This record gives sequence, C-alpha cells and structure tokens, in this order.
Amino acid sequence: MTQAVKRAYKYRFHPTLDQARHLARTFGCVRLVYNRALEERVRAYRQEGRRISCVQSSAALTDWKRTPELAFLNEVAAVPLQQALRHLQSAFANFFAKRARHPVFKTRKRSRLSAEYTRSGFRWRNGELTLVRIPGPLDIVWSRPLPDGAEPSTVTVCKDAAGRWFVSLLVE
Repeated sequence: MTQAVKRAYKYRFHPTLDQARHLARTFGCVRLVYNRALEERVRAYRQEGRRISCVQSSAALTDWKRTPELAFLNEVAAVPLQQALRHLQSAFANFFAKRARHPVFKTRKRSRLSAEYTRSGFRWRNGELTLVRIPGPLDIVWSRPLPDGAEPSTVTVCKDAAGRWFVSLLVE
C-alpha cells in the first residue's frame, strides 16, 4: 500500500484592490481570533486550573460573533478563523509535548500575515482559484504547473513585509 505524498506549491499573485482589502481584513480577524483564544486559555488555566479544548474555543468563537463589538467577524470567511483555532491547538500540543515554547500573541509587525483555507473555503476549477467571500478568482502568476490531476487540499494566502502576495497550494 502506498501512502500519498503531500507537496506544497507556492506562487505569487496580484490581488485586485477589493481582494486586497478583503484579505487584509481576513488577516486581522485571524490574528484577533488567535489572540482572543490564547488569552482565554491562559486566563482559564491561571485562574481556574482548567484546560480549554479546541471544541470549546470553537464554541467561544461562535459566541464572539454574536456580540456587537465582534460582529465584524461574520464579514470574513469562517474557515480561516477555525484554522487559527486549530493552529493554536497544535501550538499547545507541541508545548505540552516539550517540542516548542509556550504560544505567544500575534502582532501586526512581528507575525506573518496569512490565512489558511481548507477544501470548504475555496473553489478550484479549470486552473482558477476562488476563495470564499473574496470577490473573483485570484490572478496567480504560474511559475510552474501543478501536477496533472492534482487537486489542492489546503490553500494558504500570505503577504510578506515587502507587500508581495503569495498563495501556497497543498496537493497530494
């Protein structure tokens, strides 16, 4: 039995002004959700001595979206917000297994601006990639083709400090 190998392909892309605005808002919301969940986990452990699971964090995210001050979280796709909670869960799992240091808060300056979309958060048709709640397909600069028949399972969109936009496609 052979095991499928996952490989990431990274490409530059040029977003429209509207896409750039939506993605910037998504990056900010991802950072906010990560930091809020981290703050809640640290508070619960220090004050009550209990650990918060990923499922409890997800339920808290739903509650945050219902509050008037965080209602703007409904304007971005839910997939990257849920992925931020999963990344925090992985960070804590690595911390407790003594493979990494305690998770730290994300900042606009120090942290990577990125959002990760799983299969339910994007559409891949005829070589065009469309993200949920982002208008139009992304204008990707194809430096090399994807393997024949390859379907992306995860898409990560990021922006570097120089203002360049990248999309990373994880395929099997």
